[in-house]
Amino acid sequence: MNIKGLDYNTQREAMVMPEYGREVQKMVEHAVSLPTKEERQRAAETIICLMENKNPQVRESADYQQTLWDHLYLMSRHQLDIDWPYDVSEAENIHTKPQPMKLQKRDENRYQRHYGLLITRMFQKLKEMPEGEERDELVRLTANQMKRDLATWGHGSMDDEKVADDLARYTDGVIQIDLSNFRFDATGNGQPLSDNKRGKRKK
Repeated sequence: MNIKGLDYNTQREAMVMPEYGREVQKMVEHAVSLPTKEERQRAAETIICLMENKNPQVRESADYQQTLWDHLYLMSRHQLDIDWPYDVSEAENIHTKPQPMKLQKRDENRYQRHYGLLITRMFQKLKEMPEGEERDELVRLTANQMKRDLATWGHGSMDDEKVADDLARYTDGVIQIDLSNFRFDATGNGQPLSDNKRGKRKK
């Protein structure tokens, strides 16, 4: 919408460096239009002083003078013909967006952290072991330790089905325990390490 007598910023040309304001941008454009190099040089040095005052936080950088001249170069749209006191050939890098970071590959082990490194290694060993008494014993030891780890790191949860499901998942289905026959070790109070009867209160 154009209303006679009103000048909206949205109707103006976009500024290269908005932090310095439109007045400084106009000064830069005027400096570009000056007829002699000496006049353009003096104008540029004056504008640099104004830019420093306009954006004082730039002084926090050790090479802030380089930054100011880079900004001036960009604001002039590379058209200011002066003797640049700094190399402004890399000024365009200021507006260069960083390359997107690559997403890390999904790490399945992050779901096993509450079991710890030892149990994670047991999963791998169980997948490679042949059937037999030795593997059965390692399954028993691993399952019991998994249950203790769940009690410690899983907010007190010691669900038998959780142990069985995780054991099957992390061994790629090689190890399947039958909860109707599998017995967990007893706890310190002589009760089986099973929560099949948890939640029931003595009357």
